[in-house]
Amino acid sequence: MPLEIVSFKHISRILEVTDSLGLNREWVEIPLSPERPGVIRRLTNGQLEIFVDADQLFKDWLGALPKHIRLVQGA
Repeated sequence: MPLEIVSFKHISRILEVTDSLGLNREWVEIPLSPERPGVIRRLTNGQLEIFVDADQLFKDWLGALPKHIRLVQGA
């Protein structure tokens, strides 16, 4: 079933991942509307913008999140 809104619970789980990677929460943006496909990108101001994928199971998407963040960071 497609995800229609990113809830506080989803955001909390995403922030657990970004915390584990040592990212400052002030530099992470998580829009409440998921996208098709989800996107993780660095903004021109240096912040990390994380759009949850609307069509993928959240737990699967979350499991791949660290890899995608590292790719965006060039690590």
